[in-house]
Amino acid sequence: MKNNFTYKVGGSLAEDAPSYVFRQADFDLYNELQLGNFCYIFNSRQMGKTSLQVRTIKRLQAEGIACTTIDISGRGSKDINPEQWYAGIVYTLVANFEIANPSEFIRTWWKENYGLSPIQRLDIFLEEFLLKRIQSKIVIFIDEIDSILSFSFQGDDFFSWIRSCYEKRNLNNEFNRITFALLGVATPSDLIADKIRTPFNIGHAIQLNGFQSSEVSPLASGLKGKVENPQAVLKEVLAWTGGQPFLTQKLCDLLVAPQNFILYESLETRTEITESEWVKNIVIQQVVENWDSLDEPPHLKTIQDRILMSRYNTGALLGLYQKILQLGQIPASDSPEQIELRLSGLVVEQQGYLKIYNQIYANVFDLNWVEKALADLRPYSEALSAWFASNCQDNSRLLRGKALEDSKLGWLIKV
Repeated sequence: MKNNFTYKVGGSLAEDAPSYVFRQADFDLYNELQLGNFCYIFNSRQMGKTSLQVRTIKRLQAEGIACTTIDISGRGSKDINPEQWYAGIVYTLVANFEIANPSEFIRTWWKENYGLSPIQRLDIFLEEFLLKRIQSKIVIFIDEIDSILSFSFQGDDFFSWIRSCYEKRNLNNEFNRITFALLGVATPSDLIADKIRTPFNIGHAIQLNGFQSSEVSPLASGLKGKVENPQAVLKEVLAWTGGQPFLTQKLCDLLVAPQNFILYESLETRTEITESEWVKNIVIQQVVENWDSLDEPPHLKTIQDRILMSRYNTGALLGLYQKILQLGQIPASDSPEQIELRLSGLVVEQQGYLKIYNQIYANVFDLNWVEKALADLRPYSEALSAWFASNCQDNSRLLRGKALEDSKLGWLIKV
């Protein structure tokens, strides 16, 4: 019988995708939002946050809860000003909840109240329009929240406003009907940079872990009829990916590719090759070796860029990661460098220790990779240290022209 099952490599999964894997986070997020609790999911990229959001919205809507999503990354360029950005937020809410004609609403009500700040208008809109027009519970998902951190204006006001919506529950019972869920590559401390303000300390953190062996049975369906023991093959897949969602989907997809399936069929006549070796060969040849040219859609490059283009001292991150490679694990802490490494996705905290997430990462980002990256940095360490000491303001320390090109740091130091 023909197997029409497909794996999804890159991007979010549709709400009816057969390869979707239910995790503990599915139950936790749904239950918390149904109770009206503010939630946030902060994790590295390609961990399945948006797919989780899509599924959760479907479940909440089935319960009569009004839901919508605001994708921060789609709200404009980093040079957008607050007036434009907040108008875009209101436009999206008006359109998605079908409150009015969104273009007309912005032309009239929004502009008529120009004397008020954009955040004040957003606040009034929510209380006087959204909560009055929508009588059910409301959940607003804010996706890619880390995008606001790169805007030319600080996002403190926006996140402070979200917190104020929570605090207003004590003053206005109607605010108990509205809930926010934040998703992105960030930490709560990133959201409000102004140390004078109260930090973003509300909501429930939803832990989004990698696929566990007890959860991945849906993925075995794509291997049925193609391999003799789908569960055994899937076990080998997890041994390499550590359950990282993107890599797990990708490796399963590679295994069922026609050219690789032919290799599997030869196992019966070539007893010296086991299923474990078959999976290993595909990982090494089609994922690890020449990974920079095979990494499509980008995944490994995303991790590398997160580290080498970090706002923290790249040398310190590389040194920390080098130590993990050498020792196998180190005690976990909340240091900025450790948090940044976790957000890159390269390492994961388990039982109080920081470890490399999986064997694929360990093979790609090995000691040779670290040493090469450190070697590229060392000739310019003095200039880099001085630049960081000036709070990244002393442009005389930056390389330009041919010196920048020759340094291989063009992607790291932006003039």
